[in-house]
Amino acid sequence: MLRNNILKRCFSSSMTKRVGQEIFEDVKFQVTTYNRPQDLCVTRGHNDMLYDDVNGKQFIDFTAGIAVTALGHSNEKIADILSKQARKLVHSSNLYYSAECLELSEKIVDKTKQFQGQFDASKVFLCNSGTEANEAALKFAKKHGIKKHGAKKQGLVAFQNSFHGRTMGALSVTWNAKYRTPFGDLVPNVTFLNINDELTKLQSFLHSNKDQIAGLIIEPVQGEGGIFPVPSEKLIGINQVCKANDIVVIYDEIQCGLGRSGKLWAHSHLPKEAHPDIFTAAKALGNGFPIAATIVNENVNNVLEVGDHGTTYGGNPLGCAVGKYVMDTIADEQFLAQVNEKAKIFMDRLAKIQAKYPSHIKDVRGLGLMIGAEFTEPPAKVIQKCRENGLLLITAGKTTARFVPPLTISHENIQKGLDIFEKSVAEVYA
Repeated sequence: MLRNNILKRCFSSSMTKRVGQEIFEDVKFQVTTYNRPQDLCVTRGHNDMLYDDVNGKQFIDFTAGIAVTALGHSNEKIADILSKQARKLVHSSNLYYSAECLELSEKIVDKTKQFQGQFDASKVFLCNSGTEANEAALKFAKKHGIKKHGAKKQGLVAFQNSFHGRTMGALSVTWNAKYRTPFGDLVPNVTFLNINDELTKLQSFLHSNKDQIAGLIIEPVQGEGGIFPVPSEKLIGINQVCKANDIVVIYDEIQCGLGRSGKLWAHSHLPKEAHPDIFTAAKALGNGFPIAATIVNENVNNVLEVGDHGTTYGGNPLGCAVGKYVMDTIADEQFLAQVNEKAKIFMDRLAKIQAKYPSHIKDVRGLGLMIGAEFTEPPAKVIQKCRENGLLLITAGKTTARFVPPLTISHENIQKGLDIFEKSVAEVYA
């Protein structure tokens, strides 16, 4: 009843004529863990557009729900899939097989190999979110180290400026202290390295501590850290020493995977010797519906036993039905070519904007449609001005504006959105 009343107020025609103070009264029923703009209530979306019918506003969306709605908001085919599957089977738990779960797992493995991803991908654990997928990956790595080498080999290596999630295990390998410190002791034996160090220094540490390190987790493109693609030679060299010392390598592809990089997976850009033992996927896999996956090779799967991990909702038929469609749509050469074409438009235009404001924008970087424009100061004013002008944009790290639009964004709205961005930069730094 309460939810229906809220929705009615959201869509009330009278609400489009004034600031929706009534709807915002319901904020008092939510925990204070988010810092949201007080003048924005998203009520609907269509592909690359979001609408606030409470306040009568519309926005070009360069955020895609933080790189989630890769196939656009309110995708009609996905809506049909959800509707049909909901009438067939919603949930049966992992006590039993379901056709959708088995089919999605097979599709992930097959498409991964077909599109130059993990060459020895073998098995899939399905869950609900990115942090859950990373929790599974960390547990599997620790189990591998302990089972094969004894209890002392259970340490983890992560990297400075990383972000892997907010549950206890994933939080333990997330760099930013503001996320970790309030919660006291987390998972022990975690070491953070600096990916900008010389490769020989990184390799030396891994080799010297090989008897204690069970796994290493890294984002091929650091997202929350500021949109930094990791150089391929670093990933090749790290993999070499890890494989030589039976250290499980985990790639977190929660944000950079599923077409975002211009290939199916960010590690699809790499040679086989740089492929991981485990990689994780989420966000775009459900296009907004909660589903995630942890993909492992046989080296990892061979140590796993019944009861080592589990999930109630993971691999549910609804999520898997959507996931199958997402995999089929994105794992397509023509679709990926369009992503790269759009990425070039972004990069070329942003480079021109940077050239006009070199004292304020110091770098433009990225891979595919995961792009960062680094400012010389926090870009909060620019992002606020963009919102006022009809563009949604978010940050990555302290000083970088993040461009992660739906992969299906139109060429027209790319240019319109970048026009708004340039206008907003000009207004802030006039």
